[in-house]
Amino acid sequence: MPSLRRTRQPQPVIAGVGSAETDVGDADVRRRLYADPGLPDRVFRAVLRSGGGLVLAVMLLVGGFLLYRAWLALDRAGWSFLTTAAWEPGSGKFGIAAVIVGTILIATVAVLVAVPLATGAALYISEYASPRLRRTLISVVDLMAAVPSVVYGLWGVFFLQDKVLPVARWISTYLGWIPVLDVQGADPGDPLAPESIYTSSTFIAGLVVGMMIAPIICSIMREVFSQAPAGEREGAYALGATRWGVIRSVVLPFGRGGMIGGTMLGLGRALGETIAVFMIISVTFQVQWHILQSGTSSVSSLIALRYGEAGEFSMSALMAAGFSLFVMTLIVNFAASSIVARSRSGATSDA
Repeated sequence: MPSLRRTRQPQPVIAGVGSAETDVGDADVRRRLYADPGLPDRVFRAVLRSGGGLVLAVMLLVGGFLLYRAWLALDRAGWSFLTTAAWEPGSGKFGIAAVIVGTILIATVAVLVAVPLATGAALYISEYASPRLRRTLISVVDLMAAVPSVVYGLWGVFFLQDKVLPVARWISTYLGWIPVLDVQGADPGDPLAPESIYTSSTFIAGLVVGMMIAPIICSIMREVFSQAPAGEREGAYALGATRWGVIRSVVLPFGRGGMIGGTMLGLGRALGETIAVFMIISVTFQVQWHILQSGTSSVSSLIALRYGEAGEFSMSALMAAGFSLFVMTLIVNFAASSIVARSRSGATSDA
């Protein structure tokens, strides 16, 4: 009876495979590739460095130009430029205390309105909408982001303002105990109180600006949410998670950095908005913290209003206001970069 034991056949020996000489050769190849990149890599690296350097150079040139033109006014006003509310460059009494407060309040209201709206829209588009509806909604959001600010301003003045007045009255009636929501000089509970108190307010301007920046924030969040790892999504579903559970444990942690970055980008846009705010709020030079009544305009609206009639010194004062807005925007952007860098670890979900 023949033996069923299989005879082990000798394996062919391939020269160099798995040998130390091959490992040394691969290491030499990798070292040569990293030490001496090819021409396309060097050109690509040079283009990237040139682009980054050009952006920094343009930013420095803009800041240097504003500081040079604003030095005459800043030298005369000193630190009182940040604490003075009046704007009378001819008499030497001028500052941005009032308009800087208005700028911050308008931007804060805009962000508080835009972020929840943009987050909900981005989650619906990326997680719930059908493919055909998703394409339509993406086009609509992109179209809203391209609408000029003057159109939003006209919409706010002639349509939104009248519709929002009852809402502002209701807020002041039931939430007037909060200092910023109090309306001075009027009884909110009185139905005969004049509605002119609630018009041209920081609240209305913030709503309009919030509608302007919401599409930008929504587009960034949607892109980040759609890039959540498919493997982690499927793993969460396999463990029995609901759709909201997947959003909460996978999508939102992964998109945390994009959410913060989109919010800060919208905040930068809100801080510099000019035409829409200028059409809604008249420029007044009085610090006003109450957002539901006629408020103070922004720094950019002040520049737009006084630019045409400004003399040499007044122009220097306007340049100083622009320089302060430039610095404030830089601070916001640097803070956003720092927050996004710290939240990158949140991209790893808990699923």
